[in-house]
Amino acid sequence: MSRMTVSDLFTQTLHLAGVKRIYGVVGDSLNGITESLRRQGKIDWIHVRNEEAGAFAAGAEAQLTGELAVCAGSCGPGNMHLINGLYDCHRTRVPVLAIAAQIPSAEIGSNYFQETRPEALFRDCSVYCETISDPDQMPRTLETAIRAAVGHRGVAVVSIPGDVALQAAEEKLARSTEALLPPRPLIHAAPGEIEKMATLLNEAGRITILAGRGCRDAHTQLLQIAGALQAPIVHALGGKEWVEHANPYDVGMTGLIGFSSGYEAMMACDLLLMLGTDFPYRQFYPTKAKVAQIDMRPENLERRTPIDLGLVGDVGATIEALLPLLKGGRDTAFLASAKDNYARAREGLDELADGKPGGILHPQHVARVLSEQASDDAVFACDVGTPTVWAARYLKMNGRRRLLGSFNHGSMANALPQAIGAQVTCPDRQIVTLSGDGGLAMLMGELLTLRQLDLPVKIILFNNGTLGFVEMEMKAAGLVETGVALDNPDFAAMARSIGIHGVRVSDPGDLDSAMRDVLSHPGPALLDAVTARTELSLPPKVTLEQMKGFTLYMAKAIMSGRGDAIIDLGKTNAGLLRKLF
Repeated sequence: MSRMTVSDLFTQTLHLAGVKRIYGVVGDSLNGITESLRRQGKIDWIHVRNEEAGAFAAGAEAQLTGELAVCAGSCGPGNMHLINGLYDCHRTRVPVLAIAAQIPSAEIGSNYFQETRPEALFRDCSVYCETISDPDQMPRTLETAIRAAVGHRGVAVVSIPGDVALQAAEEKLARSTEALLPPRPLIHAAPGEIEKMATLLNEAGRITILAGRGCRDAHTQLLQIAGALQAPIVHALGGKEWVEHANPYDVGMTGLIGFSSGYEAMMACDLLLMLGTDFPYRQFYPTKAKVAQIDMRPENLERRTPIDLGLVGDVGATIEALLPLLKGGRDTAFLASAKDNYARAREGLDELADGKPGGILHPQHVARVLSEQASDDAVFACDVGTPTVWAARYLKMNGRRRLLGSFNHGSMANALPQAIGAQVTCPDRQIVTLSGDGGLAMLMGELLTLRQLDLPVKIILFNNGTLGFVEMEMKAAGLVETGVALDNPDFAAMARSIGIHGVRVSDPGDLDSAMRDVLSHPGPALLDAVTARTELSLPPKVTLEQMKGFTLYMAKAIMSGRGDAIIDLGKTNAGLLRKLF
């Protein structure tokens, strides 16, 4: 094996690009690459139990570092498992390279064992997707894929047959890391367009800002423009970790899992200024206010709501250009009213995040205690559904903590594999999941990955015996819930049986000590929090149709002998039911 193979050149190129590890499951079509990794010893192979988990883990690494992360799958079914995680990476806009090994090149098109078409499969969830069919083609294809992933902040897929990977390489390595990794450009609109935006803002009365993940590097500028405009700031979920902390203008979220205060601040404004957000729910945008938008991606402008003016550019740079043109002396009454609304909404949410010894364990209580006890630089990964609701409402961000989730793609089972990627990437930080019982069960094999790699991830499991958010949606639609119940085991006992520290809690009086036990454990640990099933997480504005739907659900439940469910619902959500009816 003294000669350089295509696999050797492939892995050396990845090393030159700064890649430190590859997440995946080995297979014969990947043998050339995995053997090259073993011999060179410069890039770690992170063995997961399902390639889907490998893609989620790579996405988490890319989110935390901003750098290229890599996952891999063998031919056919192996790389097909990557697709759900890659969709999430692509929609989160993080630089990920996926290696999709292919069947022997001479057999392509013959309906060979495990034959698939990676170019067709991954085209919709990537910025670049090509197959390497010749050794001389490999360097340019791989380098182009790396530049596409890094430059476009998305997924690039390279398919390579196992036999091609083992052939001799003739080309040489790229000249430098700088040649492989294009720096991100700083863009803002032309001066004339900046002046138009300033005029629009200066002429507006009550202004509300909707801020998203595009404000990641613009916290200081965001507060400056909010102060200049005396504007309350509503944040989208993707912007929570960047916008919420140390922000005297923050009035909460809007949307299906948001706060009434965020919704009202947007509905009451004369002008909505959207900064780095592609918030998707059109029904939560004001219909009478003017709208201005700043975003790096031109396709995001006016995609969700009609706008009066849109600028393409970096949020921070554009704000800096705007600030000298904004007039002072604005009225403060609208901001003060929005902040008062937020204080009341926050108080109402906090009232739900408690419990008495011997009573029912509420998920809000679990999330609040987790936020209080987790480290100041913890990385949280939350499953979709109700764990995302509790994370959004009760985890406090401080500028150092991070929050990962499947916020755009909305996939189940994302939290645990994202935590694996986060822990491998940041071995000295506390990594915590807010896992749903449905989400954890879907990729439960990755618990074995934690044990095998001895990753000290802390799993906080919201065990309510149901697909909670789906059940709530059925109720809101006036339907009796169907197919949502989960017959769960004692997850703590199961964790202990495979060598993971497990603690089960159902009494609110035991929650503080149980949480402290799990978070302080030196290795992987799981808290099985048996929480109330019937928790309402209502949208910030309950419409007449939603009230009709919920009333219809109650009537159907009583008629079908489900009166006990209504009694439990009233006990656990009395405050919210009083507000609803």
